[in-house]
Amino acid sequence: MSFQSLGLSAPILQALEEKGYSTPTEIQRKTIPAILDGRDVIATAQTGTGKTAAFVLPMLGRLSGERKRRAKRFRALILVPTRELGIQVEDNIRGYGKHLSVVSMCMVGGVDLEPQKQQLIEGVDIVVATPGRLLDLAHQRALYFDELQMLVMDEADRMLDMGFIDDLEKIIARLPEQRQSLLFSATLSPQVRSLAKNVVETPFEVSIAGNTKSAPKISQWLIAVDKHNKSALLSHLVKERNWTQALIFIRTQHGAAKLVSQLEKRGIAAESIHGGRSQASRSRILEEFKSGKIKLLVATGVAARGIDIDELERVVNYDMPDDADEYIHRIGRTGRAGASGEAVSLVSKDDFKRLCAVERRLGQIIERVTIEEFPVVKELPASNLNFSVKSGKAKKRGTKEGRGTKEGREAKAAQPGTKTSSTNSPATKAPWGAIKK
Repeated sequence: MSFQSLGLSAPILQALEEKGYSTPTEIQRKTIPAILDGRDVIATAQTGTGKTAAFVLPMLGRLSGERKRRAKRFRALILVPTRELGIQVEDNIRGYGKHLSVVSMCMVGGVDLEPQKQQLIEGVDIVVATPGRLLDLAHQRALYFDELQMLVMDEADRMLDMGFIDDLEKIIARLPEQRQSLLFSATLSPQVRSLAKNVVETPFEVSIAGNTKSAPKISQWLIAVDKHNKSALLSHLVKERNWTQALIFIRTQHGAAKLVSQLEKRGIAAESIHGGRSQASRSRILEEFKSGKIKLLVATGVAARGIDIDELERVVNYDMPDDADEYIHRIGRTGRAGASGEAVSLVSKDDFKRLCAVERRLGQIIERVTIEEFPVVKELPASNLNFSVKSGKAKKRGTKEGRGTKEGREAKAAQPGTKTSSTNSPATKAPWGAIKK
């Protein structure tokens, strides 16, 4: 199937051809016709599957054509969780719409309000905004929603994770009831479902198979390491394996700055990006990383949301994420557009619960690699897909806490020599630790 068969206009097809895009991804094939038909859409797919083009291309198609713009009004709104993602989405709009008369702008915090106000006065068609900055300008009467025709919530799950629910509800209450609404998310949690009820009506739903799995061309492996040796191990990997590019995820702003300093002391150049840096600084660093001028970038999870590189060689989980879905988001930054990628995790003993949650999410045990130069004092327990975390405590099915439950009885029945009163023979049952191939 080609982009032309989806019903896109000639100017958009020309822009796609100039970018070298010939075949739409699965989510683009399924959503673009529905959006062009004016339907509300809920779409779930993992990072790197082409979600941005899936809503931007038909949006440009619906908004193209001559129109007299009015000050402080716009026809389409795209809500995003972070400044970086907003900049990235607006850059895509400009690229895909280069042969159209559609005007767009990015409205995010961390930069001066006045230029954004002036852009609104001059007139725009599409606004890409973070919820907080949009409400700031709405409260100042710098913009109005009465001409809005299309709403997109991009990475809805991340916006909820970041605590934007109140802002989103305030924005939705201001919008015209007659509009087309699109909700795109990497996951469709009950919270996202609840939000969707207030946003879309009788939606066309698309869920791309594998959206809960990692990309098939991503090689995943981990190294067990004592926590105090992580920076030394990372330096060793960069030097000994000749890493020329890596996006390194870390938990805190302070940790990012400290790691960059530690790497530099070992003769390794790196930069950091996090919420504590100015927008101008973050934009510059991102551009230099994308261009290859910066080889190693240390980033907190939120700051990395706008990083979109087709051929990123690898991501490194210096700190394992607290949420298993975040791991999926992280590794989805590599292995894009059919390219192969590598996801490396440095896992200390206190990361074990997080590792178990990630492996359950993946449905597979991540390969472990041993580095002889870094023997482990605090050994990482063996992986177990049945390891569960409840109320902050780790439990294994079939242990004392599981006795009396169906799971506990089945686990006990699977042990050699164990008697059971069940009519099912233990020999015919798969043990809890069995892994589906």
